Amino acid sequence: MFESITIVGVGLISGSFSLALKDRGLVKHVIGVSRTETSAKKALDLGLIDEALPLEEAVKKSDFIYVAIPVDVTIDVTTKIMDLVQDNQIVADAGSTKYALCKALKNHPKRNRFVATHPMWGTEYSGPESAVHNAFAGRACVICEKELSDPRAVEKIESIYKELGMHIAYMDSESHDMHAAYVSHISHITSFALANTVLEKEKEEDAIFELAGGGFESTVRLAKSNPLMWAPIFMQNRENVLDVLNEHISQLRKFKSCLEKENYEYLMELMQNANKIRKIIE
Repeated sequence: MFESITIVGVGLISGSFSLALKDRGLVKHVIGVSRTETSAKKALDLGLIDEALPLEEAVKKSDFIYVAIPVDVTIDVTTKIMDLVQDNQIVADAGSTKYALCKALKNHPKRNRFVATHPMWGTEYSGPESAVHNAFAGRACVICEKELSDPRAVEKIESIYKELGMHIAYMDSESHDMHAAYVSHISHITSFALANTVLEKEKEEDAIFELAGGGFESTVRLAKSNPLMWAPIFMQNRENVLDVLNEHISQLRKFKSCLEKENYEYLMELMQNANKIRKIIE
């Protein structure tokens, strides 16, 4: 159990993380650090945090600091935190990209107090009001560059995520970002693009509302995600995202060619091959 932790950012991931710790009695006191007073007040009102403080004051009062903010500001903020921590404190992040952060902190004198993590859970919603109970159960959490972290710090973080019902995977940060591009980032780009396609071609909003079925809703659900969070992810993981986008465009061209050439057999072959994904995700 932690006496006191700080969550930097009081949104979906950090808020749900705080609720999970509170629900399981793993923390006595949660401090929130927020960019805006409005978000801090919401987090207090919702019981996600017990106190809101500026970053430096919050770090000094905490055993554990959990950073869950957009990746374009994570490096600067985490570096400031690392400059403040003592040898008995632990810092972890929840970012969707890992390479840039791990590279920035690699030679920091307190690097061993940091554990790079990515709990693979999220929804299309954001802000303190989006936080939910029992969010992480049954999902994976990736820990990167564990060999650079103090073994006791890693063990503590592992035990927390396992207590939340997650299973742990280990990767180097470059591999993480490549795999995240294929299993997470491309899904969001595709959803944004499909939503724009429909909005461009289907001018009657009532028709979209009336005719859209479950398949459409599930495919475009991620298009409701916060651009302030996802644009930095796409840019920070640009090379991997471009690689997967090129492959995705190639696959779309195959389907387009089948329709243009009325090639029923190859169309069936493409879809049957795609059905293999069932063995992995079901």
